[in-house]
Amino acid sequence: MKTNKAVKSILMVAVCFSTFLAKAQEASVEETTYGIQTGLLGIWAHREEKLTNQIALREEIGFDGGFWSGSFYPKNGFLLTPVITLEPRWYYNLNKRVRKGRNIDGNSGNYLSLKTSYHPNWFVISNYDNVEIADQISFVPTWGIRRNVGKHFTYETGIGIGYQYIFAKSVGYQKNEGQTTVNLNLRLGYRF
Repeated sequence: MKTNKAVKSILMVAVCFSTFLAKAQEASVEETTYGIQTGLLGIWAHREEKLTNQIALREEIGFDGGFWSGSFYPKNGFLLTPVITLEPRWYYNLNKRVRKGRNIDGNSGNYLSLKTSYHPNWFVISNYDNVEIADQISFVPTWGIRRNVGKHFTYETGIGIGYQYIFAKSVGYQKNEGQTTVNLNLRLGYRF
């Protein structure tokens, strides 16, 4: 009889402990999420893949845009150029969002990342003929937020300061150049 009571007590403690452990599990980014986004200066398609519970690798391909004007040009100019981006993102507040009852679907949360972008000199879409860019690569530590509106729509904003290296020799300049660059984005998107 005492053995049955002891077994029942142990089972009760195990059930309570397992319930506690189930609630204490860590929130996690999604295994894989896909989407498209647009902003003032471009359009991009992306995929985020889970590396750990809080880290996802964002792979992105799209077009970055730019504008220019001045007395040297007869009209204002614009361009769109291809960009390939790899960006490990650490979503650092997922557990806090879950504790507060907030949604983390589609990797909704605040993040820190290292945005690494490559602009190849493949082609340029512009209102000027014969516009060319030099190959360039940038590394920009970025802080940002990503949120969902409904099941499929997202918005994202981020800011960062980093380093950009321009392979200017490839388009006829005497030397390549490195410079400080800024990542300031506001994007609206659709998640599949």
